Amino acid sequence: MPRRFLDRINTSLERWLPEQRLFIKSETATRFVRLRPLTQLGALAMGGALFAWAVGASSILFINHISSGSARDQAALAQAAFEQRLVALAQERDARASDAAAAQKRFQVALGQVSQMQSQLLASEERRREVETGLDVVQATLKRTMGERDTARKALAETTGEDRAGSLAARADDMSSTVDMLTAALGATAAERDTAVRDAQDARVEADRIAQDKRLMEERNARIFTTLEGAVNISLKPLDRMFRNAGMNPESILSQIRKGYSGTGGPLMPISMSSKNMDEFAGDTARAQGILNTLDEMNMYRIAVDRLPFAVPLEGGYRFTSPMGYRWGRLHAGIDLAGPVGMKVKVPADGTVVEAGWENGYGLMVKVQHEFGVSTVYGHLSKIRVKVGQKVSRGELIADSGNTGRSTGPHLHYEIRVGGAPINPMTFIKAAQNVF
Repeated sequence: MPRRFLDRINTSLERWLPEQRLFIKSETATRFVRLRPLTQLGALAMGGALFAWAVGASSILFINHISSGSARDQAALAQAAFEQRLVALAQERDARASDAAAAQKRFQVALGQVSQMQSQLLASEERRREVETGLDVVQATLKRTMGERDTARKALAETTGEDRAGSLAARADDMSSTVDMLTAALGATAAERDTAVRDAQDARVEADRIAQDKRLMEERNARIFTTLEGAVNISLKPLDRMFRNAGMNPESILSQIRKGYSGTGGPLMPISMSSKNMDEFAGDTARAQGILNTLDEMNMYRIAVDRLPFAVPLEGGYRFTSPMGYRWGRLHAGIDLAGPVGMKVKVPADGTVVEAGWENGYGLMVKVQHEFGVSTVYGHLSKIRVKVGQKVSRGELIADSGNTGRSTGPHLHYEIRVGGAPINPMTFIKAAQNVF
C-alpha cells in the first residue's frame, strides 16, 4: 500500500518534476541513479529551507548589529544630556545662590534704614511731646500775661497822673512784645511738630514697602528652592536605583568615595556675622544646604560610575551567545559576546591590570581590579595591549577579541567578580541601561 501511494505521488509530480537519471560510467560498466519526482521535491524543499534559514540568520545578525550601534549611541546621547543637565543645575544653583546673597544684603541694608527711620520717628515723637508740653506752658503764660495787660489798661484808664500813665503804657508795651515773641515761638514749634508727623508717616510707608518686598523675595526663593529640589531628586533616584539593582550598597560606596575626596585647606580669615534676623533665613539656608548636599551626592555617584563596570566592554557589532550559568554540569562564570576576531575590547571602568597572559581554558586573558572589591576578566583574546600593574581608565583599549583557549568560535568571554565570587555581568549592564 505505501509503495502504491508513493508511485501515485510520483506520477502526479512528473508533470512539473520529470524523472532524472544520473549516469556513472566506469571502465567495465555503466550505472545510473534515478532521481524520482518525490526525491527531487525533497531536495528542493531542503534547499529552500536552507536558503530561508540563511536569509533569516543574516537578517537577525544585521538587525542585532544596527540595534547594538543605536543603543550605544542612545546611551552616549543620554549620558551627555544628563551631564549637561547637571552642569545647568549647577549653574542655576550658583546664580540662585548669588541672587539670594544679594537679596540678603539688600534686605540687611533695608533693615538698617528702617531701624534708622524708627529711631528718627521715636525722636520726632519725643520732640512732639516736648513741643506740646511747651505749648501748654506758653498758653498758660500767655493767658496770665494777657490778664495782667488788661489789669494794667484798667489801671491806666483810672489813673489821671501823667507819670503813672507813662509807666503803665511802657509796661503794656513790654508785655505786648513778650506776647509777640511767644506767638512766634509757638508757630515755629507747631511747624516743627507738623514736619515730624509727616516724617513719621513717610517712615511707616517705607517700612510697609520694604516688608512687601521681603515677602515677595521669600515667595520667589521658595519657588526656586522647590524647582531645584525636584530636579535634583529626580536625577538622584535613578542613580541610587542603578547601584541597588547591581547588588551594590550605595551608602557604602558613597562613604568610600567621600573618604577619598574630602581634602580641604587654605588660609582662613576670621569673619564676623550679625545674628540679627538670622532666624528668618534659617529655613532657606537649610533648604539650600540640602540641595548642595544632594548635588554633591550626585557628583560622588558619577565618580563611582567611572570606577564600576556598568558599560559593555566590546566595541563593534557583536551577538550575545551564552549567558552565565551551568553548562554540562560546570559553571560558566560569565557571558559570551560573539563577533569577528580583532574587535576592540575596552575596559568599562577605571582600574589596575593584575593579570595579563595565557591561562588554561581562557586562552589569552586580562584581569582588571577595580575599586570596591570588583574585578573584571576578559578571555579568548587574540592580542593583549596592556601589562600587569598598568593603570587603565574607563573606555581605554586593553585587548582584541579572538578565539584562543577552550573556544568553539571567535568571541569575548566577560566576567565580573565581587569579592572574588563571580556574578552575572548582565546585572551591571541592565542596571546602567535603565539610567543612561
